[in-house]
Amino acid sequence: MVNKKEFKNEWALILGGSSGLGLATAKKLAEHGMNICIVHRNLRNEMEEINAEFDGIRQKGVRLLSFNKDACREDHVSEVIDALKKELGEEDSVKVLVHSIARGNLKPMTGPTEDRLSRSDILQTVESMGSSLYDWSSRLLDEKMFSGNSRIISFTSEGNSKVFAKYGAVSASKSILESISRQMAVEFAPYGINVNCIQAGVTDTRSLRLIPGSERLKEIAKQRNPKNRITMPKDIANAVYLLCRSEANWINGTTIVVDGGEHLH
Repeated sequence: MVNKKEFKNEWALILGGSSGLGLATAKKLAEHGMNICIVHRNLRNEMEEINAEFDGIRQKGVRLLSFNKDACREDHVSEVIDALKKELGEEDSVKVLVHSIARGNLKPMTGPTEDRLSRSDILQTVESMGSSLYDWSSRLLDEKMFSGNSRIISFTSEGNSKVFAKYGAVSASKSILESISRQMAVEFAPYGINVNCIQAGVTDTRSLRLIPGSERLKEIAKQRNPKNRITMPKDIANAVYLLCRSEANWINGTTIVVDGGEHLH
């Protein structure tokens, strides 16, 4: 049953919300009455399945806006912000910005020049998966779209400190994402905004499957986990919901590990 009063007149803006952690988060927050705005980037042949998921969210009794746009293009960012601001009107506001963009280069640092990671690959990955968090956050702040008690939440991984094959650019972006989040936690606090990261355990998503050796990563993660399973998207969505509640008002500027204990081994 949807609790429409818990987040009355409040919205979640989810960057990368058509699958994986972002989609699971949209579903969870909608169950508790939060309206949803999703920015995603997908091919036309993927849209039938995605639109079915979006319709399912609307059936929970909340409003949903979706934009198949590039979240790192300034003109597309402006288009989304303008449309969402119009939808908010005078009464609604953004309760939470969720950064779930998973668009990075997975290349080795050595080997033939044409196949290895380039400077432009690193910069593109860092912008998409790291610094874009600040771009969106600052725009929402400038447009006065946040509520007086808002959240900014982004997803990081154990790759922020461990080495995985061909993960160099993504690893750099995760470290930058966490650093930016800590700084924002201090500078955005006077505006009633808490900023945190969630470090998810190895989770079976489409993004994970793009990483070389992902099946082996899942096997190892399950072996390491004291609960004998890998992390599921709904585990992360549950954590986002908890951080949105008023009981989490004093949690700010940290990275919360949500992996069932996987990181302990």
